[in-house]
Amino acid sequence: MHRRRFLRRIGAAGGVAATTALAGCSSVGGEPGYDVGMVADGYRPAELTVAVGDTVVWENTSARTHTVTAYEGGIPEAADYFASGGFDDEKTARTAWHNDFGGALESGDRFTHTFEIAGRYDYVCIPHETGGMYATVFVEE
Repeated sequence: MHRRRFLRRIGAAGGVAATTALAGCSSVGGEPGYDVGMVADGYRPAELTVAVGDTVVWENTSARTHTVTAYEGGIPEAADYFASGGFDDEKTARTAWHNDFGGALESGDRFTHTFEIAGRYDYVCIPHETGGMYATVFVEE
């Protein structure tokens, strides 16, 4: 669910309803409503440390289109693969992006992932990979 869109829809009069509806959303708690922002040329922060079971929220805070795409070889072996667009593996995510901009996050869009396995998770923005747009989530017990 996109929190800002949700809040705009219910308006200020629905403040109690908004608080109740959002109470079940558990993220790490970075900037207002998101943990990692996407600027024109990078993720902010580029490194984030969370605990097992935490949900990380990425938000595209720029005017450019971005993706959040795990490097398949850059996540723990037993971990679930993650990519905006819900792809099951890196090859499918890359193919979808190149064929039809699959996994695209436009300005204001969000992507979330819950980390269940401790370890290092490296990820990339496919359209800006050559410009160095990649980052890491460290998940600790």
